[in-house]
Amino acid sequence: MSFEQVLNTYQQPLYWHIRRMVVSHEDAQDVLQETFIRIYNGLDKLNDEGALKTWVYRIATNESLRLIEQRRRAALDTLDDNEVLVNSLMASEHVDYDKEMEVKFQRALLTLSDQQRLVFNLRYYDEMPYEEISALTGSSVDSLKVTYHNAKTKVRSFIEKN
Repeated sequence: MSFEQVLNTYQQPLYWHIRRMVVSHEDAQDVLQETFIRIYNGLDKLNDEGALKTWVYRIATNESLRLIEQRRRAALDTLDDNEVLVNSLMASEHVDYDKEMEVKFQRALLTLSDQQRLVFNLRYYDEMPYEEISALTGSSVDSLKVTYHNAKTKVRSFIEKN
């Protein structure tokens, strides 16, 4: 598959995958650009075209987690990690604050650990099978099912309390 085909196929789904991880539109754009630079540089080395989807999602995930870690290190010690992401969500001009339930749902997702949020996003939004998530994360399918269940429970609890 050519780089242009990869770009056309994965640009939008990767943007939303990244956006759900890093929250901010601007950060998502930056991470997406870095992701496609890495894809471009490594595409000719990919031997198994069947593994392409997992490979591009792994790159996007790693770049997202790299940015989150940079933000954490730069954040003030007085702020909780998730508070930084909530502040980013609330400051974004790309969020429709009139849709109260959507904002509440996004805030609930930000209470999840990075691993829970990653698994939840891949399963819920991208409807990725557990086997593909397993290949992407290196976690067992059973472990991912537990992580997803715990994430759903935590999101539901947050929405009910707030």
